[in-house]
Amino acid sequence: MQEFYLSPKMLVVRVKRLHSDAQLPKQMTSGSAGFDLYTIKDEVLYESHPILIPCGFAIEIPKGFEGQIRPRSGGALKGITVLNSPGTIDSDYRGEVMVLLYRVRVRGNAAQLTLKIPAGTRIAQLVICPVSNVMLFETDELSATSRGEGGFGSTGAE
Repeated sequence: MQEFYLSPKMLVVRVKRLHSDAQLPKQMTSGSAGFDLYTIKDEVLYESHPILIPCGFAIEIPKGFEGQIRPRSGGALKGITVLNSPGTIDSDYRGEVMVLLYRVRVRGNAAQLTLKIPAGTRIAQLVICPVSNVMLFETDELSATSRGEGGFGSTGAE
């Protein structure tokens, strides 16, 4: 079976270095969805204490897109996550990109309550995603579905 690929348009996103020692976001492979984000200074991450980490750059995300800051899978093995995952960078934001890191206790790692993060460490990833243009319309009635108003846990056994 022969596979065919359409050449997608390349989205150009402008990045401004704010600190001379900042590493700009980088895709590690040609198939990576995300761009790795790096610390610009040494940090210490304490268990159960969120920390806002500057990345040393600003970004100009085109209108109709957003930047999503997500955890790295390698960090998850150490109990590191992005607390507001995914964090959103709106297309009209021009300030420094920051990552809100959080650390949870990982089984078998109870003795290590702090984690040193040296400058230049990959801490999260940035994925650029399209955003739908939406208009909310107030109404007195919504269409019926089989789920109805069923909320948390209503779609099946855990």
